[in-house]
Amino acid sequence: MRLLPLLLLAGAVSFGLGITLPLIRFEKLYFFSETPSLLGVVRGLWMNGDPGLALMVAAFSLAFPLVKMFTLFEAAFGSGRFPAWAGMLSKWSMMDVLLVAILVFAAKSSGLATAATQPGIWFYAASAALAAIAAELVKRDANAQKPRRDDGAA
Repeated sequence: MRLLPLLLLAGAVSFGLGITLPLIRFEKLYFFSETPSLLGVVRGLWMNGDPGLALMVAAFSLAFPLVKMFTLFEAAFGSGRFPAWAGMLSKWSMMDVLLVAILVFAAKSSGLATAATQPGIWFYAASAALAAIAAELVKRDANAQKPRRDDGAA
């Protein structure tokens, strides 16, 4: 269980880097390039008149992983319980990684721009993977600490 604090710290740092560093690099006509971060994407969607999409991306990319991370910290260092609903959040943790992969594929196959992944997507993916491993360790530890019922039946 000594590994858990290290996993949680690495996951939290990776999450912070994943949302602030560039996710993808688009190059158009050899002169123009863009390298948006996840926070930049949400801000850009909001400013360009797509508040619904901005809120949806923020919910699945920022809010859900943050809630899951806080839940993991609470379970590891507080109550020792990992709520069942927190496991549902983990199913959405890698959605952005998938979306960026699809975006890179679409940009490359369209011929309009070249696209390449940037460090932000790797840190974001690492955060999701570390959180999943930490969640499994917390659940395993919680199950090991549950009192076993011994009713004498064999």
